Formats: sequence, C-alpha cells, structure tokens
Amino acid sequence: MLSELPTCPGLFFGSSAQDGMLARMRIPGGILTDRQCNAIADLADQSGAGYVQVTNRANVQIREIQTLIAPDVFHRLQTLELAAQTVSLDPIRNIMASPTAGIDLQMLIDTRPWVKAFDDYLQTHSELAALSAKFSVCFDGGESVSVRDRRNDIALVAHRSPSSEIGFRVCLNVDGHRSGDVGVFIPEHQCLKLVAALTQIYLSYTQDYYSGKGRKPRFRDLLSRWGVEHCLERVEQLLGFSLQRETSFLPLSSPSYHHLGIHSQNQPGLSYVGIALPLGRLESWQLRELAKLTHSASGKLCLTPWQTILIPDVSDDRLDDLKRAIANLGLHISSIRFDSALVACSGRTGCASGLTDTQTQALMLVGLTAHLDQPLNIHFSGCEKSCAQQTPSDIALVGIEMKEGNATIEGYDVYVGSRESSFGRRIRSVNTSEVTSLIEQMLQIYQQQRMLDESFKIFVDRHSVDQLKQWFDSKNNQRLVLHSITG
Repeated sequence: MLSELPTCPGLFFGSSAQDGMLARMRIPGGILTDRQCNAIADLADQSGAGYVQVTNRANVQIREIQTLIAPDVFHRLQTLELAAQTVSLDPIRNIMASPTAGIDLQMLIDTRPWVKAFDDYLQTHSELAALSAKFSVCFDGGESVSVRDRRNDIALVAHRSPSSEIGFRVCLNVDGHRSGDVGVFIPEHQCLKLVAALTQIYLSYTQDYYSGKGRKPRFRDLLSRWGVEHCLERVEQLLGFSLQRETSFLPLSSPSYHHLGIHSQNQPGLSYVGIALPLGRLESWQLRELAKLTHSASGKLCLTPWQTILIPDVSDDRLDDLKRAIANLGLHISSIRFDSALVACSGRTGCASGLTDTQTQALMLVGLTAHLDQPLNIHFSGCEKSCAQQTPSDIALVGIEMKEGNATIEGYDVYVGSRESSFGRRIRSVNTSEVTSLIEQMLQIYQQQRMLDESFKIFVDRHSVDQLKQWFDSKNNQRLVLHSITG
C-alpha cells in the first residue's frame, strides 16, 4: 500500500528516487519509545536497505524501498502511533520541538504536552488534509537546545512577558522576516486555541484559492496576500478576544551544539547524552542497540532537527558505561569532529533535482585529519533548494554542472559565512575531485589566521570576498605558512 503522489513523502504515500521508494515517518516532537525503535528497524530491514535516516525535521526516513509494505505492517505501525490513523493526514509535516523539551535547564515551558495536543487536533480533523503537506508548526520552550531558528509556518516561542507571565511569543513564516516574530504574546493555556485558529484560517484560505490543480497554497502565500495584521484580526474574530501585543522583539537565537555531548538535565542526578550520526544515517542494528541502552534510563530516544539523537534521563553514575557502549556501536558524542555537523541532502541518487552525489562527497570529509577545536557546520546541497538545511552554515557547497573540455561534470559553488545570501558569500566553484583538498586548505588558513577562539563563521564574515578568494583560490591549494593573528 505504498503509493506515489506528487507531494511530500509520507508513510502511506512514498516518493520515488533513483535508489527506490522513500517513506517518511512523522515523529511528533522527535520522541521515540524502544518499541517504536524496534518496529522502525524491522521495517528498514524488511522493506528497505537496512538503515534509517533522521531528517532535519526529526522525522525518520526509510530509503531504497523495493518491496510493497504489507497492510498488516501498516496496521502495526498505526497501533504503535508511528502512522497516522487518518491516512490522508499522513503527509503533513512533523510537529517540531526541542529534543530537550521537558528536561532542559533553561526551559520556561515543557512543550511536550502541547506537541501531543496539537497532533491529536490534527488527527481528529480530517478536513485538514486539504492543506499543503508542507504546513509546519513548532513549539520552542526556551531551551538551550533551541529550535526557533528552524523554518516553520507557525512557531510558538516560550517567553516571559514584561508582567512576568510565562507564555509564548508568536512567530509566523513571513517572507523577508528572519525571526518571524509578529509581536504577539499568548498565555500558555490559550496556545492551542491560537494555533487551531491559525490552522482554520489557513484551511479557509486554501478552500477559497485552491482550484484543485497544481501546487496547493502555502501558509506564507496567505500572509503575503492578506498581510500579517489582517491575518491576526481574523484570528481575534475566531478566538473572541483580543491578542496581547508587545512592542519589543525576540532577540535572534544563536547556534548551540548542546544537542551533542553530555549535559545535565533539569532533574537532579540525571543527564542527557547527544549522539552524532554521520549524515543522519543509522543502521537498523544500531537503532536496536540504542533502544536497548535506553532500558536503564526512561526507555526513550529523542531525534533532533540536526539529524542527531539523544538518550535522555541517564543516571549520572551510568554515564561512563553509556559512553563506552555508544563507542562500541561505532558512534560518538563529540561536537568537534567532521561528521558532528556535516549535512547533506540525498543528492542525485535520491532526488530528481540533485545534480551531485552529495552523500558520497560529504562522507569523504570524515577522514580528514585536521584538528577542530570548535564545531564546524558544512552543508552539501545537490541544488539551490537547500532542502537539507534552511539555516546558514559555515561552509555551503551547492551542486552545479561544470564544463571540462567538451564534457559536463559534477561540481559545486562554494559559499562561506552568513552574509549576502541564504548560503553565504560565494567564493569559487570546484569540481568534485577538488572538494576535500579545498576544505583542508580553508581550515588551515582559518586556524592560522583567526583571532583567539574565533569561530569559522565570524572569521570569514570579517574578511572581504576578495581576500577570501585569494586565500581559497585553486592556485593557492597548497600548504601555506601564514602569520598567526591572536587577540
């Protein structure tokens, strides 16, 4: 019963790729039980290629599906709450939350009940299947592992009001507005009513403007046509009360790598452990073994939008044993290895739009021996859509076709930093055989020229494009001895 529709892949409606069918499982809030982990591993073995991938929405993808998934398997997945009870709702995007919801030392609100409440709302309103499958909602509880920089149509961000009331600030997917903060504060107990009202307004808009052919209207189309204020006025009409406005705006969130490594929880004596996954990939046997490791904790795993995984609720006296067990699975918890923040889309083998074999070329960087003392986010995108990562990276490589003599070959436009475009500033193009040596060269120059404790992004952002091009030009692709700058 895995059929293909021209939309975002789901579990019941897959998506075809060069390497087979792709199915995506929604995991609201990214939380999995050990039983769910085992069922996912079984599905990957029986219908896929024996591995799963964690996505940048904390979903699970089963790739390279060659055989039909039997109806009894779908029924089992529904029983385990891994598949939608209403099939038509299955393609709608996952509800996002911080992987440290409920356990983070900095959190203001435990968002886990609200994630479940909104998922229950979706599952009991079958008419919402009319919405674009890309409709997305996020709850951020103010955790140190923040998800508020992830792109979502509706995001509620925990906030303490000037009167010291704790609730949510409302952020909407407004074009050209980086944070999306629309200056509205909603008390916690009213947050579900607000999200439901926005969802119903979006449904009404879709019914009015969608002809039944072509792309369904996106939530941002509504905001573009109506404007934010008109949308909020419609919300107030549905709610029957006025929204509370605030003149100050939320500060932009800064990147955090607290989703990797060992960190204390809000609960005394307990910690969570963040585990890196190379390009989000996890072999089915590794998933089963990780599920076993949770038995001495709370029996749960948390998927993250950074394509990593957390084991929460670990007793502090068991941390050393857990670290060894993770290492025995061929995994690690470091935030400063090359595969700790290495991101790549499926590339041409898994997507019709991909121009390059991003997965293979990204994994070639894992063997680099350069020493990192700070996290480094390298993003491989097979085309300009940037599906794997919507936020700025340190280094972005965007797939292109290049001419070499009379032949057309794979290559990348190389971008650095966070200025000028969503990918950063373009510094040059390279063919795929040059990627590894270029990255080595860039890191060598960064480590020799940076100020003390300066991140790669800050380093490249404070230099001109001309200077960066001179440093990273292929003619200079050799060991350079440069004066170190400290300060």
